[in-house]
Amino acid sequence: MQTAYKFRLYPTKEQEQKLLWTLNKCRYVYNFLLNELNQQKIIDKAQLQEMIVDLKRIEPDLQGVHSKVLQYENYRLFSNLRSLSQTKKKGRKVGRLRFKGKNWFKTFSYNQSGFTIVQNQTRYDKLYLSKIGEIPFIMHRDIEGKIKQITIKHNPSGKWYASIIAETKDEMPKVINQKKVGIDLGLQNYIFDSDRNYFDNPKCLYKSLEKLQKNQRRLSRKNKGSQNRAKQKIIVAGVHAKIVNQRDDFLHKLSRHYVDNYGFIAVEDLQVKNMIRNRHLAKSISDASWSRFTQMLCYKAERAGCTVVKVEPRGTTQICSNCGKKVYKELWNRTHKCTCGLEINRDYNSAINILKRALGQELPESTPVEIEPLLSNEQVRSEKQEAPCVS
Repeated sequence: MQTAYKFRLYPTKEQEQKLLWTLNKCRYVYNFLLNELNQQKIIDKAQLQEMIVDLKRIEPDLQGVHSKVLQYENYRLFSNLRSLSQTKKKGRKVGRLRFKGKNWFKTFSYNQSGFTIVQNQTRYDKLYLSKIGEIPFIMHRDIEGKIKQITIKHNPSGKWYASIIAETKDEMPKVINQKKVGIDLGLQNYIFDSDRNYFDNPKCLYKSLEKLQKNQRRLSRKNKGSQNRAKQKIIVAGVHAKIVNQRDDFLHKLSRHYVDNYGFIAVEDLQVKNMIRNRHLAKSISDASWSRFTQMLCYKAERAGCTVVKVEPRGTTQICSNCGKKVYKELWNRTHKCTCGLEINRDYNSAINILKRALGQELPESTPVEIEPLLSNEQVRSEKQEAPCVS
């Protein structure tokens, strides 16, 4: 099992210049290999790998980059080519691989060798990277297993991060919790589940929208190519980074809550790309990041031994969870009222239908029931939790 860890790096000015230089050389090698690939009549990965050795003889500056880092660019090229091919098989229109510009190349990777973690008794530990040096960082989590790869990333906000992939021999744990839950995703309530719990939408983008718009207007008034424009771009990127961090923090806590408390989780298989075509709700849907929440839920559940089932969302809101009749409701109508006597929150009704679809159960026949009150609010736990690593 592979586990990923992410740490922020704190390089000195000299180390940062070396990191940027290494990033630029990796971009140069990637573009060189892509150019050679476009000229090949028969694609040969091994031949392109050998060209890196010849290129280092022609370009002596490349000797200042660790050999594994340059070799990884060949792997990255064919990985992108494979992803392009898989996208084309799904029926989508794709073009050709593009050459990477200066602002479109943000990572380089050390694979198998060229790195060491030096643990100190002080606040900062050090990450040794071959040809660069020892970079301080705070190791807030212990790394379990053997480190296989380290990817260095430069964010537009100017911060540097190290993503460390470690391999362990842990087996998949057995599921102990047998509780089942259905989850309905929405905009007003981010989640409404079949156990009558719901969580408010944090709306991270809207909370920082005024500040973001103000800084973007300042950026638009700066002269292109000036130092003031470059500084303002970092400020705008910092606002975007804060929004992303706030959203990810909420999604990590929420997904961890469900993985810890349930062994079977049913969610909607939403086609978000189609949903954001609605120009009235596109911004709100993008801010909600339902796909990212589902992704976090899946990898956490896999590590915990839980089961996540995606179901077709069509009709889950309109169908009565008690009798199975179709009860049409407008988007503004937040209460489900059926002739069978059921009156509950529409999202709660949808969550029950989602769980039933995941379990393959048939909807029961129409039977009168007592009218239930609207549900009480249950907020996300305030304690900050570390999410398990990506597998």
